[in-house]
Amino acid sequence: MTRETKGERPVHEKPRDLFDAFVAGRVGRRELLRRTAALGLGATAATTLLNAAQTRALAADYNWKAHQGTALKLLLNKHPYADAMIADIETFKNLTGMSVTWDIFPEDVYFDKVTAALSSRSSEYDAFMTGAYQTWQYGPAGWLVDLNEYIKGKSAPNYDWDGVLEGLRASTAWSGKPGDALGGPGAKQWCVPWGFELNNISYNQRIFEKVGVHVPKNLPDMLEVAAKITKDAGGPYGIGVRGSRSWATIHPGFLSGYTNYGGRDFEMQGGKLKAAMNSPQSKEFTKLWVKMIQDSGPKNWATYTWYQVGTDLGAGASGMIYDADILGYFMNGGDNKERGHLAYAAFAANPKESTPTANVWIWSLAMSNFSTKKDAAWDFIQWATGTDHDLFGARKMDFVKPVRTKVWEDPEFKQKIGSYPGYLQQYTETAPKAKIYFTPQPLFFNLTTDWAAALQRMVAKEVPVDEGLDKLAENINRQLKGAGLG
Repeated sequence: MTRETKGERPVHEKPRDLFDAFVAGRVGRRELLRRTAALGLGATAATTLLNAAQTRALAADYNWKAHQGTALKLLLNKHPYADAMIADIETFKNLTGMSVTWDIFPEDVYFDKVTAALSSRSSEYDAFMTGAYQTWQYGPAGWLVDLNEYIKGKSAPNYDWDGVLEGLRASTAWSGKPGDALGGPGAKQWCVPWGFELNNISYNQRIFEKVGVHVPKNLPDMLEVAAKITKDAGGPYGIGVRGSRSWATIHPGFLSGYTNYGGRDFEMQGGKLKAAMNSPQSKEFTKLWVKMIQDSGPKNWATYTWYQVGTDLGAGASGMIYDADILGYFMNGGDNKERGHLAYAAFAANPKESTPTANVWIWSLAMSNFSTKKDAAWDFIQWATGTDHDLFGARKMDFVKPVRTKVWEDPEFKQKIGSYPGYLQQYTETAPKAKIYFTPQPLFFNLTTDWAAALQRMVAKEVPVDEGLDKLAENINRQLKGAGLG
């Protein structure tokens, strides 16, 4: 047994050697802290040494300097995941010798900026943030690089593509043929998962205790809990979910619960897509969903986006939300009135099912097909989505939904999120079946917006649920036929 494995500090130990041993896995975190203290190193010096050791480890088995002097430009959405990357960008610059600039926009205009840049075939941006749904338009149009070639043949040996959650890898790959399964044969990897969101319950413990209710076990139970909060909480309404006339109303809690009831958006019949929104399973689920909003949702539900859902929870205006878990996470801090009172739980809507089927939103990185610096852009993408940067974001920043298993196993990250009751547990219960449950097809945004509009009419009692879903399916089938898809 060596002196190092006994936990003893070698005589005249050099700080650089200690941090190199830690990055290589020869020294554990507790031992690192003990020996760092013995060397008299402060937090700032230790952080500098750790970053340098990680850079040396990365550079040891891959030529990160191959594109030294290259200038990359990124297009970014204003988001905590982008903030984490910007905070760590000097690591990438030092590793590669490249320079990086970016344009960053809020989400309400961001996707318009991406579409404009790509549709004009501009070479201004080399890589950019995207959702997986957007690639169903961008990829088949020829605007994106299929990253399979880079992942399989141009990656650093320690990139560990298989370390990304399987459901997320599959959900960002598609053949381009409408109706083909995500991640199926011939799928092109249009983007690389970066950070994601699960859709589960975030709830106010203070309100739940005041009213005397439990965390809902399924959708019928949720209706009862939400109704009691609305009746007895003295002001807050029971449940927050999105309601605006947008595709974004369908993809979070709604589709997660809908899928748990066995609902599907489309079926393939004779090689053509056919709307399935009026199936018996869909009607059963939608009747409950509509009644829940009518009885226990916000009065102006039809205007609600993710922002209103989240701010109401943080302000104590709602008892719970069924939406992105990171939305609830961020409402538990900052200057929100209810910070420290929120908790989280996995949710399977169907009483006959015990496992959640959370539809996911995946913030990803993609490469423009019009970039003139593709190999250099890949070095940025693999660094930004790699384990070392993900650990930085998870430990030091608000990268609270990393895509890599190793990061979720990291003791420091687990300790950080452990102060948020139920957050880690809901992830553990939900991750095995977390993926995109929509059927990929190029009319995604138009058809899901029509779905949201139909939901608004049903909640407003302008049309009964059965009739509303039949009309929705008829309308969508007509559009599919007109586009040659149905």
